[in-house]
Amino acid sequence: MKKIFFCLTMAALVFSFISCSKPGQDGAAQAPNKEVKLESFPARLSYVLGTDIGSSLREMGKEVDLDTLYKGIQDSFKGGEILLTAEEIEAVKMEFSSKMQEEFTKKNNELTVKNKQEGESFLAENKNKEGVVTTESGLQYIVLTEGDGPVPTENDKVKVHYRGTLINGTEFDSSYKRNAPAVFQVKGVIPGWTEALLLMKTGSKYQLFVPAALAYGERAVGPDIGPNSTLLFEVELLSIEK
Repeated sequence: MKKIFFCLTMAALVFSFISCSKPGQDGAAQAPNKEVKLESFPARLSYVLGTDIGSSLREMGKEVDLDTLYKGIQDSFKGGEILLTAEEIEAVKMEFSSKMQEEFTKKNNELTVKNKQEGESFLAENKNKEGVVTTESGLQYIVLTEGDGPVPTENDKVKVHYRGTLINGTEFDSSYKRNAPAVFQVKGVIPGWTEALLLMKTGSKYQLFVPAALAYGERAVGPDIGPNSTLLFEVELLSIEK
């Protein structure tokens, strides 16, 4: 919501900039009605900001009428009569915010159910594959490499390399790509990781299949991990840190 109104503010600033740089017959910027030429800096700036504004407004779909949007910018910039009162403007903003929240909640609820069903189906099939061990909690894992070092306790700090993906293969994190192992306390991570680390000898590498209940539950994390996501990890226990 704030991002969208920020974009509208930026649109007004661009309008002001263009009006000062290239006035029309009445001193105000004219609505584009011919091929755009990006020869001047104001033109290029306008186009770049326009693409950003357009991307943000596209998510609103039919809620935005570009001609009316331009009219609002023009009226505000020229200091002319505003067609709505301050109270009406605030009411529109509140109604829009409410619509956006309702739409977000609807989509989030649908995604929560979808991810739960897909995760359960994946785990039900995966548990029968060769080498997969399923614990009482529902965590599934495969031992890729068995180390011969000590097993950490929940109060230990460990150094690990890892790669995390969704069940569709989308990678959302990788310490390998950063070329920087992670260090954290065993009990300070998601439950599925804690349980697995307490089984691993130093030097081991496991493939983990973590149900949503042992990961982030119904909470979405970042742009890739949606609510009720089942997560897959390759985890390599490098050392126990002192």
